[in-house]
Amino acid sequence: MLPELLGQYAGRGDFSMSEANATTETVLSSAPLAREIDALLTAQLIVAWAGESGTSDDPTAKRLGWWRTNLVGDGAEYELQELLPNTWRWVMFQSVREAARLHDAAVRSKDHDPDRLLTLFSLGFAIDEKVEDRLRQLKLAGTDPREALPQLGEAIADGWNRDAFASWTSSFGKESFTEVPAGRRLKGKPPQILGELTSRLVAGLSPIAGSYPMPHFRRDA
Repeated sequence: MLPELLGQYAGRGDFSMSEANATTETVLSSAPLAREIDALLTAQLIVAWAGESGTSDDPTAKRLGWWRTNLVGDGAEYELQELLPNTWRWVMFQSVREAARLHDAAVRSKDHDPDRLLTLFSLGFAIDEKVEDRLRQLKLAGTDPREALPQLGEAIADGWNRDAFASWTSSFGKESFTEVPAGRRLKGKPPQILGELTSRLVAGLSPIAGSYPMPHFRRDA
């Protein structure tokens, strides 16, 4: 899968938005702050990394396996360093984020009205575009992702640990939800502040499941 992803994204600053991710707008009480966009991007990258299969050679390094990729760490970087010496770390995270986003879109499609679902990887065109723009900006700046997004660096510093990831998700609180074909439908209306919305969607990942549970809110029509 790595060559296909590299072919699509290696020479570009960002990804184009697919129709699957162009959901109807979510209404926030105010424009999101820069730190809220960074927090959302950080959460997306941590979840995308954790959701990878990881290496099959070392059982202790296997991750959650929500998507069938092994793009971040575990040897994948050696191939990338030669091809993309300046941006290889960002390309790794960008690629696994796209794998997670596509999987999220596939799960959303199980709902009869997927455009009304708000998930960690699909929050409406305007917000999704802001995150894409920020990712492109950081990539072009050339700063190591672990430094540009310190919480990402903290999350992956010691390698994969399921308990540590579970502790990270539960640190955002506890959410009540209903199991539906498209994942976990969180109770209540979606928050109108992006930071709170991100936090509740991450909290909805607890307890950790064997397949991607896709916590989500359902927007009013």
